[in-house]
Amino acid sequence: MRARDIMTTTVATVAPEMGIAEAARLMLDWKISGVPVVDGSGHLAGMLTEGDLMRRVELVTGQRPLWSAPAISSEQEAKAYVKAHGLKVKDVMTREVIAINEQDPQDRIALMFEERGIKRAPVVSDGRIVGIVSRANLLRSIAVGKTGDPVPSDSKIKSTILRTAAEAAAVRVKLVDVTVADGVVHLWGNVASEAERDAIRVVAENTDGVKEVQNHIRVLPSQSIDFKFE
Repeated sequence: MRARDIMTTTVATVAPEMGIAEAARLMLDWKISGVPVVDGSGHLAGMLTEGDLMRRVELVTGQRPLWSAPAISSEQEAKAYVKAHGLKVKDVMTREVIAINEQDPQDRIALMFEERGIKRAPVVSDGRIVGIVSRANLLRSIAVGKTGDPVPSDSKIKSTILRTAAEAAAVRVKLVDVTVADGVVHLWGNVASEAERDAIRVVAENTDGVKEVQNHIRVLPSQSIDFKFE
């Protein structure tokens, strides 16, 4: 599935000139950890997140203000002060926004979230927000399963399982056979280890169009398997 299939289309947004307290209340009301910032023409200008608000002056309880921590430069210290004391969203928001396209596949989105350490990203078309994808959206897509694509034929399912098992799962498929009937997969043949047996089962279970997997594969001593390949 792609971003357009899993994104939330009803998106709360804030304006750069909105007050920090009002923006924080909106985030609480919507129960969200981040909100896109849009300018007067509806274009994405930034993101306001819980992380942006954690260094606010209102949250300081110790003797040493958070914004007075050692900085690499005076410019960075000045920016930190503005982020802690600024009264408008534009003073606090993150301007370097990671946005995604409607056509981006969900596996690429999940990898980006993991690598960048983010929880949500706006979906943008021609510079305007059309939705938002969060970690919750990705989890829902896992829970619901793969939908929206045409169901592949049984022969296509078989060829996909064998190809993926050989190329991605290190399964020696010359000693394995796959039969498919109306999306129900039966795995036959011999492998050298339980890990190899599990690998082809998992390949089958993750193949589009598969409804059920019956694993009849036997585990033989590796010497026997090696002999059959000689």
